[in-house]
Amino acid sequence: MPFRLFDAPEREPSQFVGFAGNRLDRRAEKRGDDAAQLALTEPGARVLLVHAGRAYLRPNGEAFGSFFALSEAESFGASPADMVLLGFDEAGPVLAAAAGVEPEMLPESVKAIDYRSVYMQGLLGLAELGALAQGAALLAWHASHQFCGRCGTRTEMRAGGYKRQCPACGTEHFPRTDPVAIMLTVTRGKCLLGRGRHFAPGMYSALAGFIEPGETIEAAVRRETLEESGIRLGRVVYHASQPWPFPYSLMIGCFGEALDEDIRRDEAELEDCRWFSRDEVLAALAKNHPGGVFVPPPGAIAHHLIRFWAENP
Repeated sequence: MPFRLFDAPEREPSQFVGFAGNRLDRRAEKRGDDAAQLALTEPGARVLLVHAGRAYLRPNGEAFGSFFALSEAESFGASPADMVLLGFDEAGPVLAAAAGVEPEMLPESVKAIDYRSVYMQGLLGLAELGALAQGAALLAWHASHQFCGRCGTRTEMRAGGYKRQCPACGTEHFPRTDPVAIMLTVTRGKCLLGRGRHFAPGMYSALAGFIEPGETIEAAVRRETLEESGIRLGRVVYHASQPWPFPYSLMIGCFGEALDEDIRRDEAELEDCRWFSRDEVLAALAKNHPGGVFVPPPGAIAHHLIRFWAENP
């Protein structure tokens, strides 16, 4: 097998997906237990606010801003003791916090917008969108891991938000990331797309599923494809990944080589699953498919898998 590192593009495909543009310097090796509190004392400290799957944004003409000064964040019910340190940029530290004020109580100058709409509508720049994914995932983990899994005692935040520690038994708990395989099954001239029952009418996408313990990425791609569509895969290659804050996943995008074309879909998982020719996929990408078929928006890793295959015969 040839060594292909130096043949790879300088900008890997993962840099072009939504939520992947985070440029903060995380300074992971310097995170003491008081890292977040020390960061809040710096004059340039800014806070990203979220609440129940929504980002609190400040409209500014056609653009939106996602950062608030500490005093503003506190006025929206954010507690400094519960803020997590995301990292630093040229202006200073950036933190994230859960707001305590409900969306309906916000002033006209602030809007609560769900994460998916933020990225689909391009409301934030790439760097801020990446910081949002980091903060949203961390805060979701803290909200669901308040108690020690060993003894049940309420845990305490440590390391600027990157650890929780049990004061009773000393167990350390670290943020979790759930790996999800998302894969485009292909032949030389066709690709396999499916649609879940919750999809918008006409939308088809790549198949996906969680990677299980003790399973390689490639094995998960083969298993999930077989379970959902009945198609067996041969070779599997990695293409790109995407942070996905719903609530704290990492989408791992792959291509899989179909060994047969006889679809036997799991009707509980998929409403439909079928083969599409390259011309059909190009039409779907251009939003002029005669059957009204379209694919996920450009920020989604599924879109990048589909477009890369369709445009590179």
